[in-house]
Parts: sequence; structure tokens; C-alpha cells
Amino acid sequence: MKNQQIHQQELKISELEKIAEKNVYLEERLQVLQQQNEDLRERIDKNLAVSRQLSEENANLQVHVEMESKEKKRLSRTNEELLWRLQTGELSPHMTPSSSPIHRPASGPGSPARPHSYHQ
Repeated sequence: MKNQQIHQQELKISELEKIAEKNVYLEERLQVLQQQNEDLRERIDKNLAVSRQLSEENANLQVHVEMESKEKKRLSRTNEELLWRLQTGELSPHMTPSSSPIHRPASGPGSPARPHSYHQ
């Protein structure tokens, strides 16, 4: 009977040692996973900061593109107007833009009248 009790206690001790070893392994694994979790949280925070910065830069670039697009349209309209004036004779090819009727006052003392149209 004593031998059987000793044998059962040895089995329990062996089982408890296995459980203790497994607990040590699980605690080590838990520490590794907690460190990985912390590293991932830091990466997420950094990525969020970069994402915010890129979003802000993107918004600024969109504003800049919109401004450039408006300026391009304005220059295109000005170019078309100047071409039309050249074709209709309102703007002499030898005139500088500052001496064109666009940049001179329409009336006033000492200002020349609008140039007459001429046929090409």
C-alpha cells in the first residue's frame, strides 16, 4: 500500500514538474509576445504620424495643383485673347504687351486712340 502511495506521489510530482516547465515556457512566450505587441503599437503610432503628415502634404499639393491649374487656364485665356487680337488687327505684332490696348487706359489726355483694324 505504501509503495502504491509513493508511486502515485511520484506520478503527481512528475506531472507537477511538467506543468511547471510548461508554465516557464508559457511565461517566456508571454514576455516575447508582449514585447512584440509593444513594438507593433510603436510602429502603429509612427505609421499614424507619417500618415497624418502625408495627408497634410497631399492636401497642400492639391491646393498647389489647383492654383497652378487656375493659372494655366488664365494664361490660356490670355493667350487666346492675344491671338484673337492679332488676327483681328487689334494688336500689332510689333507692339510690346505693355504698349498694347489691354495695358493702356482707354481714354484720357495724351493717350492715343485705339489702333485701327487693318486687313492682312
